Amino acid sequence: MTRHFLTLNSLTGEELKNILTRASELKTEFQEKRMQQSQPGRVLAMIFEKSSTRTRVSFEAAMAQLGGHAIFLSPDDTQLGRGEPIEDTARVLSKMVDAVMLRTFHHEKLERYAANSDIPVINGLSDTYHPCQLLADMQTYFELRGDIKGKKVSWLGDGNNMCHSYINASNILGFQLAVACPPEFYPDEEIVATAGTNLDIGSDPRAAVSGADLVVTDMWVSMGQEEEREKRMQVFKPYQVTSDLMKLAADDAIFMHCLPAHRGEEVTAEVIDGEQSVVWVQAGNRLHSQKALLEFLLK
Repeated sequence: MTRHFLTLNSLTGEELKNILTRASELKTEFQEKRMQQSQPGRVLAMIFEKSSTRTRVSFEAAMAQLGGHAIFLSPDDTQLGRGEPIEDTARVLSKMVDAVMLRTFHHEKLERYAANSDIPVINGLSDTYHPCQLLADMQTYFELRGDIKGKKVSWLGDGNNMCHSYINASNILGFQLAVACPPEFYPDEEIVATAGTNLDIGSDPRAAVSGADLVVTDMWVSMGQEEEREKRMQVFKPYQVTSDLMKLAADDAIFMHCLPAHRGEEVTAEVIDGEQSVVWVQAGNRLHSQKALLEFLLK
């Protein structure tokens, strides 16, 4: 049966932990320059309807290091940009490549694509979820602090796709998630309803960060939200991650951000460039966690 990766819920808890373990093994092989090309001749098609730095480079490098190849496709370069149904594209690419990574706006488009694909489909980001980033985030935490089960994670800012994927992760890996958002930017109610007792949502950033082992935020204005910029700058201002706020977290707390970051907006330069920040390790782990994911889906 073809396995897809549309959300973290596409994996069992055991599968997710196995992928994280394998990601760290692949990272060690990379650092020691003894990489094994486990996927020779395999081809990944990468469809980008949203621009990217980390997603494109990490997937393209991952396939090269695994012995395969990646093809970059944008709507401007394909028939998708001229109105071809995504279902037809899915059927055609299933006959030509081994897997597809799709980075798009509407999550429903990923679901339609996967429903018509005979090969694995990976969510490289949608407006609803960003599961590939969570693989890297969790790999980073496990490497630096050990098992995240029972720990407290604080999410500050917008209840967006990253927040939704953290809700999924809290269920699967068993950590407590404290979300602090302006009430009008709370995460999706249907996703919240799946969270059980692991999730606490409020509008007080200090309460959310208090005692946290991991503090996470994201940019306030994502692609497609530019018209809301002025409003968002005002509403989210109290949720900026500052050094004073980080002092409320646990003594060994770490800070993460999926990037790109806007210093002086969602986080101060002092925090993101400081000793508690692990964003560069986190970003680099996109490569290794996605290599492990590709191995899992293509085996």
